[in-house]
Formats: sequence, structure tokens, C-alpha cells
Amino acid sequence: MHEPNPLLNWELFPNFPSITADHVVPAMQEVIARSSAELETLEQSAPRTWHGLLTPLERLTDRVARAWGVATHLHNVRNSPEMREAYAQTQPLVVEFHNRLGQSRPIHDALLALRESPDFPTFSQALQRTISLLVRDAILQGVGLAPDDRERFNAISQELAELSTRFTNNVLDATQAYALTLTQKDEVAGLPEDSLRLAANMARTRGQAEATAENGPWCITLDLPSFLSFMQHAARRDLREEVYRAYITRAAAGDTDNLPHIRRILKLRAELAALLGFENFAEVSLERKMAPGVASIEALLRTIQDAATDPALNDLIDLGDLARSGGQSEDIQPWDVMYWAERLKERRFGLRDELIRPYFPLPAILQGLFELIESLFGVRIESGDEVPTWHADVTYYRVKDSDGREIAGFYLDPYARPEEKRGGAWMDELHGRSTVCAPRGHAVRLPVAYVNCNQRPALDDAPSLMSFQEVTTLFHEFGHALQHMLTTVEHGFVAGISNIEWDAVELPSQFMENWCYHLPTLTKLARHYRTGEPMAAELLDKLLETRTFRAGSNALRQVSFALTDLALHTADPDQLDPTETAQRIAREILPLPPLPEDRFLCSFSHIFAGGYAAGYYSYKWAEVLSADAFGVFADAGPDPARNGDLGRRFRNTILALGGSRHPMDIFRLFRGREPDPRALLLQEGLLPANKDN
Repeated sequence: MHEPNPLLNWELFPNFPSITADHVVPAMQEVIARSSAELETLEQSAPRTWHGLLTPLERLTDRVARAWGVATHLHNVRNSPEMREAYAQTQPLVVEFHNRLGQSRPIHDALLALRESPDFPTFSQALQRTISLLVRDAILQGVGLAPDDRERFNAISQELAELSTRFTNNVLDATQAYALTLTQKDEVAGLPEDSLRLAANMARTRGQAEATAENGPWCITLDLPSFLSFMQHAARRDLREEVYRAYITRAAAGDTDNLPHIRRILKLRAELAALLGFENFAEVSLERKMAPGVASIEALLRTIQDAATDPALNDLIDLGDLARSGGQSEDIQPWDVMYWAERLKERRFGLRDELIRPYFPLPAILQGLFELIESLFGVRIESGDEVPTWHADVTYYRVKDSDGREIAGFYLDPYARPEEKRGGAWMDELHGRSTVCAPRGHAVRLPVAYVNCNQRPALDDAPSLMSFQEVTTLFHEFGHALQHMLTTVEHGFVAGISNIEWDAVELPSQFMENWCYHLPTLTKLARHYRTGEPMAAELLDKLLETRTFRAGSNALRQVSFALTDLALHTADPDQLDPTETAQRIAREILPLPPLPEDRFLCSFSHIFAGGYAAGYYSYKWAEVLSADAFGVFADAGPDPARNGDLGRRFRNTILALGGSRHPMDIFRLFRGREPDPRALLLQEGLLPANKDN
């Protein structure tokens, strides 16, 4: 008897342990064939009513998205040669399906007829926006192109998808390939105890069964928890240099060299833009953004640059002074920055990483985060242990409203697994809220999110002890998840995070980060994992002060990345040297220029394998929105009831409305006005509080 495919045979939750790479290709072939047949039927009737058109359209697109979403997720968190092969074999089918759908002239004509019908003004705002966005997306997918141009557009789309996957795999492989094994205690001088445990644990996973934190051997990798800890604490300058040079040249040579892929990606994106009638790919990207144009983006970035330049120069001077007083005769080099910045933070604030981590055990941080979410938004989070997951460290949680109704859920995958899981932290969706796609016996399908981090796992007898940066990262990803889960929109195309302009989608994530710097919240969070004692008040104050520590340097780094991204996507790729462009912009902006061999572009997955092409500026754009939005809460003081009222307002606007309205309209609903860029500069300590302009 034919066994059902577990990638398809589920309604509420996939049976992740049963899904293998062998299931991916037949599952995707089946769902694409079925949805393609339904699309052909729909094209023949092309109904001019919203229900007759959008209901089947949502069903057939959702069917493909759900199956492909699970396959993509497993490709990210349970990577293997077999999964890569299945993914690569299937991806062209998915791209072909989406192009076929987006380029359907009968569907496009029916959508245009709906938009121009006398009934259109009577539709809900969510429905009007759904129709308008589908029309826009069809244009951007080449519905209006001549047959030859459409064929070329489709070929470009296929190749770009393939290059994106190769880029991601190369970064993962290059990161995995490097390991520095240290055997002498002087080589790990300066590393705190938890970093030594992490390095010994990594050595054991790589075959050194006898490795211990006390006696080694210790293994340093380019996985972020290992890399950052070593760069911040290792006293051996020569070893920091070795590890740093390896990090900045990841995926820049040999079989994993991404530079040829970068050149090809930029060339193809420019060609795609030309086919669609745009001057460059940045213009294509901005069709789905809040920002009105490149000039307005550059104006914001230059405003931040102007405010941050002098503070960043002072940051570098401070590091140089401290290094000289610490016996370093050479000028500060890039591999010195994190080390001496950590020493400066210790001296200025009395804070050391090993002093802070014991106060941020993951279980307690989750409890504090869940309590904050309940206080602000009136929802409770409970463990759903019976739901199957893809790894033993993953937990499923149910989200319930104040009346006890289950309204959403999420999987939390907190720990780094460099052998199979991509780096960084991200949120994605299993599926979104939808009435059309509700399971049998349910009025609505509840949204479910994935929250993925890459922090240190529990080691020995201690839980996962988090750095403060890892705490803010967790809060950040939960901001994304909350916007996905707390939506009240029932049209799947614009529910939750779907179809939110990309430079607004970071608003909730950065808003949640701000609570890590809210003293009453931080006081509740920071408790020692052994004793339960709260962090001392003076340490809490110092931790809050670190928010503006090296704010100028951090801001310029982000401005440099954003301007590089824009330059790469506005220039003629035939006249462009990507590496030289990145180097030139960094030299213009950063007080400490990059090394000539720096190839950070080769691991810049955000713009070459993510959704941030010509959109990396979105982080700073959304930081303006989030800083201004959070200002309402900061002005309300520590009163939790008042914050709760404001939290409900935030939930009912920013979180609930999702992509159903333009983000500027939603922001105005919450804030009562348009955002003020000065809010970000004030928050980062780059603008005096009494400055009027």
C-alpha cells in the first residue's frame, strides 16, 4: 500500500521527524501539479467577483507555499547533502509555478476588472489592498512582457533562485570548514569559563573526546557564538588576527567562492529590471517598500552618518588609548576592535561577559518575555509538548488570548547547530491566518511561526546562559513572530507579515528589542540562574548605559552596509567591481578602513540570498519607526497598567492589521502622526535631548 507523504499529509502540524529529503520532490511535484490544474480551470472562468476569484487563488497558492515552506525550513535547520539535492531539484518547479501564476493574463485582467469596478470602493480595506498588491506583483513578475521577454524573465528568475541557494550553501560550508584547534593554555588566555566550555564542547563534537574546559584541546570556529567570544576575549593578538582573517574571507575562495555568484546575481538583477522598464534593480525593489525613492533613503542614511561620524572617531581614539595603556604598541587593527571594545566596556561600566551571562538563563528569559507579552498584549503562552518537532531542542508553544481561546502558535529553535543549521537568527512562518484555508472543523486557520536563534546550548550542569546581545536578538525575532501571530486579518494575502512593505517589517522586531533597555522589564529578566538573585541595581544601570556605547561606530557600520547595497543595485554591473565598491564606501564612512582582503560581501546573505536586495537600509528606516513608537511607552513611565493600555493599542494597529493597510497609515493610527527621525538619534545618544533640529 502506498504510504502517504508526510510533507503533504498534515492539517495542523507537520510530523517533522517523519519527513526526509526523499519526500520533497514527489510532494512538490504533486502540489504544483494540482495547483496548476486549478489555475487553468480558474483562468477559463476568470470570475469578476472577489470571492469567485480570490478564494480559489488563495487556496491554490497556499497549497504550494505550505509544502515548500516546510521543505525550505528543513533545508535551513536540518541541512544535509540529500536535502540540498532535493531542494535544488525542486526549486525550479516552484519558481516556474510562481512565474506562471504571476504572468497569467486572464487572472491579471480579472483583477484589473475588480479594481476598476464600481463595487471596489465598497470592499474592505484589506480586500482592496489585496487586489491592488496582486496587480502590482503581476506587473513586477512580467505579466505585461512580450513572449520573448517573458521567456528571458523566467530564465533569469530560475537562475537567480539557484544562485541564491548556492550562495547560502557556500556560506554554510565555508563556515563549517574552518576550525582552529588550540592545545596550549596560553592560546586561550583571557577566555571566560563558559567560552572555554563552549570551545571544549566543539572539540568533542569534532572527535576530540577527551577535551575539557580546563585542559583542552579547545576548538574555535567561525560560528557566531564561538567567533564573537574569541574575538572579544582572546589575549593572543596573533590568534585573533588569524581567526578574523578567516572570518572576513569566508566563501571567498576555492569551491565555496561566492564572488562569481555575486557578479552574476547583480548582472541578472539589472537585466531583469531593464526588462520591466526600470533604470536599475533598486527601483524594482522600492516598488515593494515605504521609501519613495533612493534619494530619500540616502538622505536618511547621510543624516545618521553626519550625527555618528564624530562619536565614531572618538570611539576609535578611546580604543587606541586603552590599547596603548594595555601594552599594545601597534595601531588598532580590525582584529583588535572587539577585544579592546570589550575591555573598554569592562573599564567604563564594570561589565564582563562572564559576569552578565549567569543572569540571563534561557528558561528565565523566556518566562520574562512571555510575561511581558501577556502584560502588553493580553495573550498567554503555554508549552505544547505534544506537537512533533525537527530536533530535540525545539519546543512548540501555544498562544492564547485573554479569554483562553487559542489564537496562534510558534516553534522555538534556540541553539546553534553549525553542522546542519544556517547561521544568524530569523523568524519564518509555517502558515498564516486564513479563513479560506481553515482546516476541517475550524472557522479559521491559526497562524504558526518559526523562531530560530543560534545561541550557545546548555553546557554541563548549566542552562543556556545568554549574552545581553542574544537576549535582544531573541526579543527581536519575537517581534516578528508577534506580528505574524496576533493579526486579525482573515485574507491570507495580507494577514500577519504577508505583503508588509519590507522597510516597515522590522518595526515590531526592533520595538520588542527596546524592552530589553526598559529598566522595570530588565529588572524582572535579570536573575542569577543558580540563586535566583536579581542583578544588582548598579549593574542594571550600567547595562542600560551600554545602549549608547560605541553607538556612533555601530551606526556607521550599518550605514556603510546600506549604502553599499544601494550602490551595487543602482550601478551598471558591467562597469562595477563589487569588492572595490564595498571597499570604497567603507573607506569613506568608517574611521577604521577594512583590510584590502576583506570579502564580507561573499557572506552578505541578507542581500544575495535573503529579502534585502536594495533593501538593507530597511533596518535603519524601521528603527526610526520603532524608536518613535516606543517613545509613547517610555513617556508613560513604569506604570504597567498604562503600558498595558498602550500595548493593546499597539496590538490592535501595528500587530493586528499586518499588510492590510499601508504601514504609514497604520503608524499614524498608533502614533497619531508621521514618524520623527530624531527619535532614533535621541535613542542612540547621537542627538542631544534639547536639540531642536
